Amino acid sequence: MSSTLRKRNSKLVLSALLLGMTVLSACSSDTGSKPDAAGETSGPASTSTTTETAKTKVDGGEIITAYLSEPQGFIRLWATTTTSSEVTELVFSYLYKLNENQEIVPDLATGMPVFSDDKMTMTIKIRKDAKFTDGEPLTADDVVFTYNVALSPDYTGPRKGTFSELSKVEKVDEETIKFTFKTPFAGYIDLFPYNILPEHLLKDVPIKELNQSEFYKKPIGSGPYKLVEWKTGQYLAFTRNEDYYRGKPAIEKITAKIIPDANSMMAQLQTGEINVIGVPADQLSVIEQAAKTSGKIKLQKGIVTTSYSFIGWNLTNPLFADKKIRQALTMSIDRQGIIDGVAEGQGKIMHGQTVPSYWTYSDNVPKFPYDVEKAKKSFEEAGWKDTNGDGLLDKDGKTFEFEMQVNQGNKIREKAVTVIQQQLKKVGININIRVVEGSAFTKNFQEKKFESIYYAWNITGDPNPKGIWHSAEIEHGLNTVSYSNPQVDQLIEEDLQSFDKSKRKELLAKVDAQIAEDQPYTFLYTPTTVMAYPSNLEGFNPLRDSLKEVEKWYFTK
Repeated sequence: MSSTLRKRNSKLVLSALLLGMTVLSACSSDTGSKPDAAGETSGPASTSTTTETAKTKVDGGEIITAYLSEPQGFIRLWATTTTSSEVTELVFSYLYKLNENQEIVPDLATGMPVFSDDKMTMTIKIRKDAKFTDGEPLTADDVVFTYNVALSPDYTGPRKGTFSELSKVEKVDEETIKFTFKTPFAGYIDLFPYNILPEHLLKDVPIKELNQSEFYKKPIGSGPYKLVEWKTGQYLAFTRNEDYYRGKPAIEKITAKIIPDANSMMAQLQTGEINVIGVPADQLSVIEQAAKTSGKIKLQKGIVTTSYSFIGWNLTNPLFADKKIRQALTMSIDRQGIIDGVAEGQGKIMHGQTVPSYWTYSDNVPKFPYDVEKAKKSFEEAGWKDTNGDGLLDKDGKTFEFEMQVNQGNKIREKAVTVIQQQLKKVGININIRVVEGSAFTKNFQEKKFESIYYAWNITGDPNPKGIWHSAEIEHGLNTVSYSNPQVDQLIEEDLQSFDKSKRKELLAKVDAQIAEDQPYTFLYTPTTVMAYPSNLEGFNPLRDSLKEVEKWYFTK
């Protein structure tokens, strides 16, 4: 899997979008429910207040959206949040992108990858007509340069594990690249969601300094849009790439505001200062009324995401070292109550680390449903009792108390953490809530500077979860809770060498079951999302959220 820190090394994105996220990231939305265990979904419902009439396509116009926090930068090898992934896709090209079914579709590539019989090499051909916005052509040299950055010993970023099975990348000719693997690598699609960098601009920049270079914040890409200005703390402004190889986008400008408060975003949606945004569950009824009254807002409901919310327990903290304690913590939390009371019923409880929409999903995992009395008994068996009558559990003179971090401005999450604080109080545990500004929150997560943390992943790409759960990802990867289980490591590695889907499903079901048993996360719920668009906007894919495929959008009159 990959992350817009949604394998999952390349797919997971820490989402700093309005409600979540991603990529691995606090993911893009905390607003609703996912498909059932069979992966069946009802068609997304669209609410529009306009009458269908003949529509004329307009050349031009502006999309205005907003994020809770700044992007980290424009090189996805380092940037891990959903926000970062989204703005990077505006500016850059990729060999392949992922569609709503997590299948690869060619971007720069002219067809699908071709494998050798032994699956040890993979060959890809690219387009001849792509060029960077400074006029230089994009060639096989740029692709090789990009992947050699990832393979370099000097690259120690959070995506390092994604490339561990890749031996070398080399140019065959100006349009052909060959990837050579150490062993057959079934998770190869996770190598693709990385923006292709211009060798002619970056070849002299030390790899260790790329994520601190001017290019990181002032990129030159070959995608549908160009970054015009990044005013820190205020906005990012983009304009269309008139020479984009897939055709000039109809929408001329995109502005992404930085607004560290979801309620403020919704206020600006109602006044027209924002025109494309995800709608939080607790604001949906208000926005529905605004859409009906103004006639200027169209709502796309039921958009299936591959995200889930969770509480991460830092396993280096002795308080959370025993899996029986982590299981008891999960049993102390009324997840359905959070879904009903905070997410307006728009969610489905997660018991494991694979979202129901994935083909590898299995419901056959250990479950720890809400049960206060059973949780109390587990704590008591572990030596935690209220010995002094103050209502709090204690052991060896230490009170069962810890800090839980949550990102500022995400009202759904802030409310959920407050509910969790109240629920854990019932079993004698005290939580100190710490609300952290978005960028600092992401940094704390990546650097393991937390005791517990309310977060979310947006999972995309291959289902193998190496990037989050393999012990090799603890030091520099996305395994920030420091989870280590040799059996899980072995199963993950075996899966990555199997190209048989039925065998992979079997192996990954075992991974899911073991992780669910260990409870390094308390898995909370998986949502759908609701997007608000201008009523005269057309061309968006009703199965995609945020700005995905924005180059296909257009206004009408």
